[in-house]
Amino acid sequence: MKTAFKIILMAIAYFALFIVGGASGMIHPMCYAYIGAILPIFFAFVYLYSASLLRCFGVATILNGTFLVVALLAGEADISFIIGIAILTALSEIIRMVCGYDTRKGVRWSFLPFAFSFFAFTAHWWTDTEGSLAAAVEEMPIGYDKLMMPVIDNVPMLIIVLLLTIPISILAMRLAERVLKKQTAVLK
Repeated sequence: MKTAFKIILMAIAYFALFIVGGASGMIHPMCYAYIGAILPIFFAFVYLYSASLLRCFGVATILNGTFLVVALLAGEADISFIIGIAILTALSEIIRMVCGYDTRKGVRWSFLPFAFSFFAFTAHWWTDTEGSLAAAVEEMPIGYDKLMMPVIDNVPMLIIVLLLTIPISILAMRLAERVLKKQTAVLK
């Protein structure tokens, strides 16, 4: 029961990080599009803590599943998000199973696809640009859609940010391991 409560708290913390990432778009569309490269710094702590509690299948599924369910209920989940989050979650779970549920190696390697989860949420900008611009006109301040276009059109920057997410994720997990020493110690 104590473990279940802690996992629920981690799912809530993870959900809150997604909300912060989404709200970053209020600063500028570029923040919303690229904050997915910075969020793994925080995701790593939630993921490592959860993996130390659940040394079995389910960490990525519970964390991403929670956000997916809430996004579906809120009408914020489009097909690119559903497919993207499902693929990233499955990859994380498979890698962790292959490398070992109770190993640091399993947590480290499975975190790499998991770290890209926020990009699944923002993928609609590139998979449904017209719909995203229309939503921006309805939901955001006047002119926001015009600020979005240079960000959406800058595909080379998106590629750079996606590639940058890999070393940031690796460093974030190492940082989480140093800070969460007790949780890391339970892993082989």
